[in-house]
Amino acid sequence: MSSSNYLEKLLGGVDVEWRALKDVTLPTSNIKWRDTSRTYRYIDLTSVSVETKEITETPEITHSNAPSRAQKLVEKDDVIFATTRPAQQRYCLIGDDYAGEVASTGYCILRAKKAEVLPKWILHWIASSAFKAHVEERQSGSAYPAISDAKVKDFEIPIPCPDNPKKSLEIQAEIVRLLDAFTALTTELTTVLTARKKQYNHYRDQLLSFEEGEVEWKPLVDVATLRRGRVMSKGYLAENAGPFPVFSSQTANNGMIGKIDTFDFDGEFISWTTDGANAGTVFHRTGKFSITNVCGLIKIDDEQKLHYKFLFYWLSTEAKKHVYSGMGNPKLMSHQVEKIPIPIPCPENPEESLNKQRQIASALDKLEALTFSINEGLPREIELRQKQYAYYRNLLLSFPKPEEVAE
Repeated sequence: MSSSNYLEKLLGGVDVEWRALKDVTLPTSNIKWRDTSRTYRYIDLTSVSVETKEITETPEITHSNAPSRAQKLVEKDDVIFATTRPAQQRYCLIGDDYAGEVASTGYCILRAKKAEVLPKWILHWIASSAFKAHVEERQSGSAYPAISDAKVKDFEIPIPCPDNPKKSLEIQAEIVRLLDAFTALTTELTTVLTARKKQYNHYRDQLLSFEEGEVEWKPLVDVATLRRGRVMSKGYLAENAGPFPVFSSQTANNGMIGKIDTFDFDGEFISWTTDGANAGTVFHRTGKFSITNVCGLIKIDDEQKLHYKFLFYWLSTEAKKHVYSGMGNPKLMSHQVEKIPIPIPCPENPEESLNKQRQIASALDKLEALTFSINEGLPREIELRQKQYAYYRNLLLSFPKPEEVAE
């Protein structure tokens, strides 16, 4: 059944009116810190998981230590959407646990007029490709993109049967029920994967924990050579398209932003992101490739003494601890990375040391494949469920706009 036929059957011929979010949401208020002495949980820009659309960790704050951006009071059933780096689609529905708490000014708070629109109706529209396109067209700033609350609230959503609120809410509720069934399954699978990741982190930390005297500690600069990448614009990538990958600061697509017809490096290396939100993210690289200026590269000096995958796993846990977040732009530059202490097991016996490193790396390879592989297991299942949700969301939310009806 086509999307139009499905909606025609569901709507039963009723009218649809498109309204801006600002017209179907209520005003919200900011906290007055001088008038309160209680402790609040603070929903900052990293508190909401991009993957699960749920609040994870929230620090406790009072008037004495509240960040300047801790201003917006939230209530149960509010939809909050991060207006900083909006393309990440960091949003969630506020539940009972966080009602009455404080959110960052980096969130747009959408408080539904419940007599007209369901909170989850807004939530699913915030998840839609139409809303994502709306945001991408109106955001500003290249290094630190953002969108204003006003522009978020200009987005229009359909209100079925606007002259009959009871009927309208029933139609919304039926579509929400169907979409919730897909997101519930994804959430369940993601919860299982999160537990598996915690288990992975536990075993990784166990494998990378060393007793005093068991290893010799050396600064990275003593065992490896560090380099930086070069500036490559989008125009350069387009003009020099070819088969060799170029890696940059993003984490999606394994950090690859394009391919060119030449390469700067050939062999086995470790790269790290030097700037931005992903600073300190580490990758194991092999083959022919290039990196941009927001990446650093590590080449082991003596591969008979230090194993690449062992070093990769160690830096994966350690690098982010050395990120400097001053001035609002996280950085991990070469002069910081070169000081990171590296454990060398069995330092008096290089052959035994290398075997030990290989054993640890091999165990972590297997554990990581089980936990994170996109081609098998839970991650693959979650990806398929997310695509299924997106398909049916687009199907169920494909209301024709007036100009489309006129045609």
